[in-house]
Amino acid sequence: MMILLSNKSIKRLKTNRPNQNQPLFCKFVNMKEVVVSGIRPTGKLHLGNYFGAFKNFLRLQEQFDSYFFIADYHSLTTHPTPGDLSASVKRVLAEYIALGLDPEQCTIYFQSDLPETAELYLFLNMNAYLGELERVTSFKEKARTQPDNINAGLLTYPVLMAADILLHRGIKVPVGKDQEQHLEMSRTFANRFNRLYNNEYFPEPQAFSFEQNLVKVPGLTGTGKMSKSAGEADTIYLDEEASVLNKKIMRAVSDSGPSEPGAPKSVPVQNLFDLMGLVSNAETIQFFEDSHTAGNIRYGDFKKQLAADMEIFIAPLRDKIQATLGDEKRLNDIAKFGAEKARVSAQKTIREVREIIGFSNR
Repeated sequence: MMILLSNKSIKRLKTNRPNQNQPLFCKFVNMKEVVVSGIRPTGKLHLGNYFGAFKNFLRLQEQFDSYFFIADYHSLTTHPTPGDLSASVKRVLAEYIALGLDPEQCTIYFQSDLPETAELYLFLNMNAYLGELERVTSFKEKARTQPDNINAGLLTYPVLMAADILLHRGIKVPVGKDQEQHLEMSRTFANRFNRLYNNEYFPEPQAFSFEQNLVKVPGLTGTGKMSKSAGEADTIYLDEEASVLNKKIMRAVSDSGPSEPGAPKSVPVQNLFDLMGLVSNAETIQFFEDSHTAGNIRYGDFKKQLAADMEIFIAPLRDKIQATLGDEKRLNDIAKFGAEKARVSAQKTIREVREIIGFSNR
């Protein structure tokens, strides 16, 4: 499939391209299957974001027509201040670039730069029903934990997520396990639209990972997956300073050691072993596995090794993130370029959706 651009769009893209030496039409001719994914700008990216999503992003941009957006509309459900939102959005963009996303290979954009997102969200909301939205697990959890802020955005979160995906007619969506129900609802909304208007327009988006099982990175506290909402002590950020990183790992919960050789690991200890499996070499992992099995493991030594290996992994990422954050002109150019690329797909979808619904395209 080929997308044709207007002369005006071509001129804007040429002006805003971050790398003027790259061919302009590398992403608009012979398009591949579409991948769509986004991250809410609610704070710094952490180890769970990297292994749970970002490693896939780096491979996806090479093999598919990939759209990676910063979900600033989604962040409004928690009512950030304008200053917080602006800084967080900029930071995530810098982290995207520092970690290896290439604006010439994929499309990187701010969700709020596409008004078409909000329009498709409205259309899909017209056929989303209160009962099904109230049964969503994440909504019920939010309603329980923040009873003073049960806003409509929380209720219709799955509809906005569906709009993000369907706006580019996405087929492959790299999501974590906690988003699988939302993705199922995206399929529901796509199929409902198709049935209602007797038109097989939207494809069914599917969860996608290069791994056989979606990666779930544990937190340091042993309470579940790594998450900013679980607190600072649970999370390892991708720009964590070495001293802070060391303190977090050394203070991580562990048991007093196996009661006898061959005893199973407790939950927090297994979490630490899982983290070691992400950043340490095979010999190191095997040494501590054998020590635990033999019942003579020293958790102080184990944590020191984990902290050292984690710092080796984090240090180059930290340096790249800090350097990219300091180049504001480059970040602005990338944001403008990404918005222009994303609008090509978004405007086409909205024009066709309006026609299918019965609105005249004036």
